[in-house]
Parts: sequence; C-alpha cells; structure tokens
Amino acid sequence: MQQVMSKNLIVITGPTAIGKTSTAIGVARHFNTEIVSADSRQIYRELTIGTAVPSPTELAAVKHHFIHSHSIEHAYNASMYETEAMELLGKLFKKNDTIVMAGGSMLYIDAVCKGIDTMPDVDPGLRQNLKNRLKTEGIESLRMQLKQLDRDYYSEVDLKNPSRIVHALEICLMTGKPYSSFRSSPKKNRPFNIIKTGLDCDRELLHQKINKRVDQMMKAGLEQEARSVFQQRHLNALNTVGYRELFDWLKGEISRERAIELIKRNTRRYARKQLTWFRNDTAVTWFQPEETSKIIEYLNQKIS
Repeated sequence: MQQVMSKNLIVITGPTAIGKTSTAIGVARHFNTEIVSADSRQIYRELTIGTAVPSPTELAAVKHHFIHSHSIEHAYNASMYETEAMELLGKLFKKNDTIVMAGGSMLYIDAVCKGIDTMPDVDPGLRQNLKNRLKTEGIESLRMQLKQLDRDYYSEVDLKNPSRIVHALEICLMTGKPYSSFRSSPKKNRPFNIIKTGLDCDRELLHQKINKRVDQMMKAGLEQEARSVFQQRHLNALNTVGYRELFDWLKGEISRERAIELIKRNTRRYARKQLTWFRNDTAVTWFQPEETSKIIEYLNQKIS
C-alpha cells in the first residue's frame, strides 16, 4: 500500500508591523510552497497602503492567496473565510505537502485552525432595539452592559466597533449566556497538521516599528487612499485603524496631525490585543522577527 504523506499547515502570526510577510516568504521559499493570507483587511482590493499589502516584489517572490480577492462593497467575515480557506487548502494540498498561512487576524486564524462556533439565530426585533439604543444612548451604554454580561469578551473586543458589541449583546440577551461561551466549543478536526509560530520583539522596538510604518504609509499616499473610499466609510470593511482616524480628519473633527497620532496609538493598542490573544494559545512557538533560519530549522524538525 502506498504511504500517504502527511500535510502540514505552517502558521506564522504575531502583532502588526512585526515582519510576518518577509518571514513567511522566506519560509515558503524554503518549502517551495504558497502563502495563504490570514489578514482581514488585505483581502479588499480597494485598500493597499493602509492594510500594508505585500509589495509587488514580495507578491512575485511567492504566490499569495486572499490578497485583493474581495471588494469592500461585499460583507465578509471569519465564517466565510473559514469556508473559502478550507476549500482553497484542499486544492493546494493536492500539489503541496506544506502550506504557509501568515497574518495577524485572530479570528481568521482560529477559523481555519479551530473552526468557527455555530451561533444561535438572533431575533430581528432584539437587534433593531439594540441599534435604536446605539443611536439614542451611544456606544458607551452598550459597552457597559456587555461588560456586565460578558467580562471575558469585553476585555478582548474592539470597543470602538459597534457592530461587534451589538452582536455580542444580541447573543447575551437572547440566550442568557455570555457570548464568549459560544466561542469555546471543541475545535474541529482538520485533515492536516498545524504548526504555529509567532513573531515578537521588545515592546519599545515594536512601537518604533509601528510608528515608522505609519509614517511610511502617509508618505506612500494613505491620505489619498482614505479620500478615495471616504464616501463608503459606513462600510464595515473601513471601520479599521488607519482609515477611521483619517475619516475623522476629513470630516473636520480632528486635525491631520492628531489623526496620524491616533493611528499610531490605536495601532499600538491593537498590537497589544493581538499579542494577548496569541499568547493564550499554548500551541504557538515564539521567535524573533529576524530568526527566519531558526524558524526553518524548527519547522524541519517538526515536519520530518
């Protein structure tokens, strides 16, 4: 009987601006394979600068998937990503024994590695009621209620994202159970091995990397990119760091300098949230961003 070779999904994750792209390319080239992006914003073809899409040179070095593959006009979420990514992996594993997945979108990585939990259907009346409260009472009122009903999810959710807060409250109020309880079901079995690696470095150095990247984005034309999608700013795809702050400036609510300052601050906060999430995953083995050769050595041992 012919021996069936095991399939391996190498995950390379870590906080924003840490250097995941260059590391992933080095690893993918070593294994002569392709990269599946796990970035919830790089999938949008209208966004390039503010989402730090790999450069044309980087994209030419290794074939990437889920880069500029969808439009901001079409709603997209982690559940949809799970379905599409699993279908893609099935095809890629027919020609490769090892695939690299790289990105920092926590839910997207969990969607593939563990599977998305099945959430109960929500009553439309309850949803409308919460949306009305959001308009009349503001987001702070909903935040405080979520903090009371589900402290665990409150500690990790983007508190500036009303859609996520409303959705979590819907589940809490409808079921009488914390939203987080529906996100902890047993993980799905996958027909491949999963090897998780993470990149991290000194906090001060990471902050310097983030601040430098924001400055580079502004020089590269992030302001013009934000202007090009300003009329679509209500879309969930644009409710993200980098665009949100520039939209406030374009609306005349803050100065340009303040917008740049807030992009840097909010990106640093997001990086801390990412690190907290990934550090809770004991399956992740951590490396410094410049240790690509060390990562490859580790992966060779795991795969052999």
